[in-house]
Amino acid sequence: MKYNTIINQMTLAEKVSLMSGKDFWQSENIDRLGIPSMFLADGPHGIRKQAAAADHLGLNPSIPATCFPTAATVANSWDVNLINKMGQYLGIEAANQKVNVLLGPGINMKRNPLAGRNFEYFSEDPYLAGKLAASLIQGIQSKGIAASVKHFAVNNQEERRMAIDTIVDERTLREIYLTAFEIAIKEGKAKTVMSAYNKLNGTYANENPHLLNTILRNEWDYDGVVVTDWGGNNDRVAALKVGNELEMPTTNGETDQDIYQAIKSGELKEEVLDEAVDRLLELIMSTTSALKESNASVDEKKHHQLAQKIAEESIVLLKNEENILPLNNDVNVAVIGDFAREPRYQGAGSSVVNPTILENTLDSLAQSGIKSIGFEPGFNRYGKKSNRKIAKACALAEKAEVVLLYLGLDEVTEAEGLDRESIKIPQNQIDLLNEIYQVNQNIVVILSSGAVVEMPWIDKVKGLLHGQLSGQAGAKAILRILTGEVNPSGKLAESYPIRYEDTPSYHQFPGKEVSVEYREGLFIGYRYYDTANVAVRFPFGYGLSYTTFEYSDLEVDRAGATFTITNTGNLPGMEAAQLYVGCQSRAIFRPKKELKGFVKVSLQPGESKTVTIPFDDKTFRYFNVKTNQWEIEEADYEIMIGSSSVDIQLSGVLFVEGTGAPLPYDQTDIPSYYSGQVSNVGLEEFETLLGRKVPDAKWDRTKPLGYNDTIAQCQYAKGLFARFAYQLIKFSHWFLRKIGKRSTANLIMMSVYHMPFRGLARMTGGIMNMPMVDGVLMIVNGQFYKGLKHVLRERKQMIKAAKVNN
Repeated sequence: MKYNTIINQMTLAEKVSLMSGKDFWQSENIDRLGIPSMFLADGPHGIRKQAAAADHLGLNPSIPATCFPTAATVANSWDVNLINKMGQYLGIEAANQKVNVLLGPGINMKRNPLAGRNFEYFSEDPYLAGKLAASLIQGIQSKGIAASVKHFAVNNQEERRMAIDTIVDERTLREIYLTAFEIAIKEGKAKTVMSAYNKLNGTYANENPHLLNTILRNEWDYDGVVVTDWGGNNDRVAALKVGNELEMPTTNGETDQDIYQAIKSGELKEEVLDEAVDRLLELIMSTTSALKESNASVDEKKHHQLAQKIAEESIVLLKNEENILPLNNDVNVAVIGDFAREPRYQGAGSSVVNPTILENTLDSLAQSGIKSIGFEPGFNRYGKKSNRKIAKACALAEKAEVVLLYLGLDEVTEAEGLDRESIKIPQNQIDLLNEIYQVNQNIVVILSSGAVVEMPWIDKVKGLLHGQLSGQAGAKAILRILTGEVNPSGKLAESYPIRYEDTPSYHQFPGKEVSVEYREGLFIGYRYYDTANVAVRFPFGYGLSYTTFEYSDLEVDRAGATFTITNTGNLPGMEAAQLYVGCQSRAIFRPKKELKGFVKVSLQPGESKTVTIPFDDKTFRYFNVKTNQWEIEEADYEIMIGSSSVDIQLSGVLFVEGTGAPLPYDQTDIPSYYSGQVSNVGLEEFETLLGRKVPDAKWDRTKPLGYNDTIAQCQYAKGLFARFAYQLIKFSHWFLRKIGKRSTANLIMMSVYHMPFRGLARMTGGIMNMPMVDGVLMIVNGQFYKGLKHVLRERKQMIKAAKVNN
């Protein structure tokens, strides 16, 4: 161990104290040994260091920082170099604010378009997400700051996220849900990993030996620190045994005592604690040293300009009928839509950034050269249809040659802690579009959202520019693309289905009670749509340009694929070329094609470049559940070069020698997986794939409620008071939504409704402890007076103990 000398000087109590937070955002310090506190801050797309009251939901403002585009947006750039630069700037700002650990990036897969945190994740594809995350991490950590890749692992829904049991087969787990983490950790060298809230196949992620020991520590040789998500600790001793070093936030020493007593009783070896302390000290000392040596100063203008460039490369042109874009300088334009006045530029929850500068469309129009004849909001951002606003918008649209219509999702629709209710944009916005179409059919929609939306209205627009959530400089970036000052080069990092019902996890999302079953297996996103021949609105990897590109001269060998791209249009442009691989054997089921490489190329008109996309250790592998390791199937593989997952420009065939592993499946037992038709797999077939029975997905309503049951389960509690409290919570949520207080209503669902009872102690910073939670559970389970007495007695004892210790 590196820090033996310091560890040998520490008392057991001191070593234990380092295992949990000092407060909401800081780790514990030991002054007599020169061990300082670390500051951990949210920041996947900008630093969120709170100056005053701390919270994990984005309620209180933070110190101003550059708000870069969100992960869902920057993924559309397909540009690892640009994302590395963004990481460097994040590292500079973190160092400037004396932040040791930046809690990002988030790289969970976009299994379902309704998942409430999709705006904070890169892609439905693990290879793309992993490569982008690795580049971002390298950039952040080049400044001495530690990145924290999250949420490890299989955290793909927000509803009941602190209690849900994710049921997934081993091959799907490895190939889809862990590959991005593997790339981010091995190539990005992430110094910290944040464990997820949820269970994985029956065991909480932060105490899961298969996840944290077998895979993370042993197979990936990870020697960094694992930190819990905030309030994500269940059994502190079990978590420490498998290498979950740091629990956040503070529990006022309560879980420290759990570790202390476990060592005293022999349940936990002190050597395990020492190793955890050593890893944590390495993180503390290395980042603190970097912060001391850093003289990082933030050039706000320069950082803002990078945010704009990233937005420009990430915005996707989805439709350009009759070449309505770019706009001519002499065209009279009507600007309509509330998002033009107040941009929707980031998500909600723990990643909310207080921007240093915030541009909006209306203030930037004159500078852009667009001839605007006026602006109308057209719809209520958080409300019902307004005929008056629609009429005024239509009157303006009627006078214009082109309508720029700003539509999208509002801030409370996409938020941490909540999944979306549908993938439609609000009906009042669609009503506005329909009415404008009656008076002016030259409509260009500028869409703002962090996740997939349905577009049944698309035939009524000639242009569609998807800004996603483009950060503090997004408004100007969009205008520069509309005018042609910038040629769009963004390509979708996720598929856009025609209807939500077309998605493979439609029948299995979200898990509502005990568990959620990943019956679709490997087939998420384009892996499903392309294999099952399901039409989509826009495919993975799709995006238009104002110029055209030609692919030619493909050469394939065991090292990789080489080909030529030519800009055959009249404008400079960038093209994200994509390498897909499809195994031509049918002995083992696989998606029709999988992304295994990509490159973004910048070309002048008429210019050609020859590029090579190399193969790597992930190009031909699959996880064999019989040998319990990665194998290669001996077969011919189709090597495809495309401008999207469905627009394959070049292809060749390469024979690859295999590893000779036995076949892992009997095709007759799991026919749905061999056909790719997995949208409604039966229980028996899923259990065959899984190799075991699945747990009962329903709550056992006969048992008393316990620590890991949620407040929502008070609906069937034995205690009358608990059932009344549940109805009060439900009514409060309904009433707040009714009167337009949707953010407050969301907060009830995020911080109360789906909270496990243990969260009353884990998330309150020591205001409550677990003995007090025991009293609450007595009340919930029908012993009101006994439970109330217990709560009051334990509260009194806790206050008395705190006075003695102080």
